[in-house]
Amino acid sequence: MSEDKSNGGGVLINGIMNIYKEAGYTSHDVVAKLRGIVKQKKIGHTGTLDPDAVGVLPVCFGSATKLCDLLTDKSKEYEAVMRLGVTTDTQDMSGAVVAQSPVDADASAVEQVIMGFVGGYDQIPPMYSALKVNGKKLYELAREGREVERQPRHVDIAFIRILDINLPEVRFLVGCSKGTYIRTLCADIGSRLGCGAAMAALKRTRVGNFRIEDAIRLSTVEELMRLNTYESYVMPPDSVFMEYESAVVNRKGENALLNGNKLCPDQLDFAHHTVFQDGDMIRVYDGSRAFKAVYTFVKNEGMFKPFKMFLG
Repeated sequence: MSEDKSNGGGVLINGIMNIYKEAGYTSHDVVAKLRGIVKQKKIGHTGTLDPDAVGVLPVCFGSATKLCDLLTDKSKEYEAVMRLGVTTDTQDMSGAVVAQSPVDADASAVEQVIMGFVGGYDQIPPMYSALKVNGKKLYELAREGREVERQPRHVDIAFIRILDINLPEVRFLVGCSKGTYIRTLCADIGSRLGCGAAMAALKRTRVGNFRIEDAIRLSTVEELMRLNTYESYVMPPDSVFMEYESAVVNRKGENALLNGNKLCPDQLDFAHHTVFQDGDMIRVYDGSRAFKAVYTFVKNEGMFKPFKMFLG
């Protein structure tokens, strides 16, 4: 933690909190609430959750906001409830019902169709989403009663674990790549079964290394700030990169690091002797062991170039 002059000498948090987003809040609402609780402006979330959805929402503070796009790219896990036999305009139960059909398939047939989506497929993003077409968000067009063509995007479904089948509802756990819409997955499963489906509930249980059992609610953050005991709940920026080799810059490389320049291998002292391949990442620390950057190896130059700097 460091002193934040812009906050009148208050404490500036530089790190990540694993927030449990509660129902009724948008991801933007969570950030706005945290700005009021922490008294800090530089805060960003790492991937939108629908207002009705709950679960893991990593939130970045201070210099760690540079991680927002990287954390958005991480794989995710969700626990979802799908209701078969109903189709809505939003693909979840908050929308208007546009069709209802009997569910003729038995549990075994439903399970077979669901498991057929493991491995990935080309998914058409829903109209009720924040994706933009010609500078306008799709949900804005949808609210105007307009539907536009959307290009399918390949999504990877790492696994689906069915937790309970009590037709017409199915509860399952799914691991997936970024950009996967679980309500669209539900709708696509319903389409393949011929009866339609909509998502009835959604809980995000993991984003990268952030898990739901460690997530804290906004009310908890408020109490932690009041008691000044929040630090143990703030993960430092380098915690996201622990799978990479670490290196401490030596005197020959100090200026280059502080200026965000490339680094030669002889300007770094590595924790382990490693042969680097093109594109390999390293964590870089200054002489006082403060995390400063992630660099990537450029093999044809024999040097490391900055990938993400955390100098502030």
